[in-house]
Amino acid sequence: MPMLARLRPRRTLELALALTALTVTGVGTATAAEPKPLGGHHETTEFKLFPNTPFLPCLAGNGETPRVKAEVRRGELNDTMEIELRGFKPDLDFDLFTVQRSNQQANGQPVPGFSNFGLAWYQSDLHTDHAGNGRAEIRTILLDQIFGFDPDVSLPPTNTFHVGFWFNKPSDAAACGFTGTTPFNGEHNAGPLAFITRPDATTGLGPLCTKPDTSTSPATCKA
Repeated sequence: MPMLARLRPRRTLELALALTALTVTGVGTATAAEPKPLGGHHETTEFKLFPNTPFLPCLAGNGETPRVKAEVRRGELNDTMEIELRGFKPDLDFDLFTVQRSNQQANGQPVPGFSNFGLAWYQSDLHTDHAGNGRAEIRTILLDQIFGFDPDVSLPPTNTFHVGFWFNKPSDAAACGFTGTTPFNGEHNAGPLAFITRPDATTGLGPLCTKPDTSTSPATCKA
């Protein structure tokens, strides 16, 4: 008897073929492409990122207004975020992070007395093509549960519900008055913030929290 026949008896093979037919024809109750309900959680969330306005002239290409949108799809083991850039100068490089705090209020005004972005996680690089467009996709824990901690410095579990990206090259922002460096790239010599999310006006939380708990003060996120 051939090895394949021993490993897959006729009855098992017939069942596999029947299931394949159901999937291909669309007959049946579910396929691998269909999203599965996950305890009432949002399946997909979409949000915009907003520019660090002093550096808009160093971002805008061909007279367009740069714009950025993100979509996050919840998965069973991790989540997938797609981020798209449009209307930028060509051939720019950026570094994408999730961060604890935004430097913008919900209404777009600067946060008074803002000092730092808090905990930051390096997630991806971004690049704009010859047309000034860019795209990246990451898969990790994102919605409602993204956090880090470090007992060495007594940092408790801390969420990073905001998304932002920084100029990879400080020189790309020099024409807009930037000098020095920031730590937001792999070599820790990046340029300034380019785009970032804003907090929700009611909860004060970033868009990666989709299940806010307003019974606490300040609001927290239900994991």
